[in-house]
Amino acid sequence: MADSTSTASARTVLVTGAAGGLGRSFALGFAERGYRVAVADINADGVAETARLVEDAGGKAWHGTVDVTSTASTEALAREVAGFGDGRIDVVVNNAAVYATLNRSPLEDIDPAEWDTVMAVNLKGPWLVVRACSPYLPEGASVVNLASATVYSGSEQWLHYVASKGGVIAMTRVMAKELGRRGITVNAIAPGFTLTEASLGLMENAEQYGVDRGALRRSSQPEDIVGAALFLAGSDSAYISGQTLVVDGGRQFI
Repeated sequence: MADSTSTASARTVLVTGAAGGLGRSFALGFAERGYRVAVADINADGVAETARLVEDAGGKAWHGTVDVTSTASTEALAREVAGFGDGRIDVVVNNAAVYATLNRSPLEDIDPAEWDTVMAVNLKGPWLVVRACSPYLPEGASVVNLASATVYSGSEQWLHYVASKGGVIAMTRVMAKELGRRGITVNAIAPGFTLTEASLGLMENAEQYGVDRGALRRSSQPEDIVGAALFLAGSDSAYISGQTLVVDGGRQFI
């Protein structure tokens, strides 16, 4: 996998969208590897709970609120996290997104206001976070953006969400070229349907959704996605950049 605990102990990771779900799982997974973990979300109570869980597990945590659609908010976040990380941010995991609250509708019925919200959070947000963190990213740092395997399946009645995540993949490629000149890797993860609290609330029998279409006939757990992030943040992936790693149990072959 990625770095050992002894190697990673001085490294700092920022995880956005960390009030629960995958974000919380990322925070706990990085803490287990010895990273100093900074967690941020617009949900103050949820992100404080994530930080408490990290510390209860023996990790070192910092938490704060952020509006990823705001330049001022993301810049303030980056300054605080850099202070927590002794002047540097070694890994950025761009996980914040609008997902479970979306209305699934035909393209003709999508509310333009909801479209704008999705693009602001899911696409503009990762850009603003990386933009703000850029001055504090040292050579060898890593950015991991969360896309979605729905980009490849073209999930119906979810045009705004799928389009936003397709934009994340495109953005990842440009970021990789620009930040690569400084020795920084930028990659994306495209998870399939994963059993987070948000996904479980979307439908009945969520545990079985898509299982019959995968090469691995089981549902996706958050830990399956965390492992991919740890790999892309660690030294074993130091020569991988601009790529999108599909983690969906073999439902999409790209």
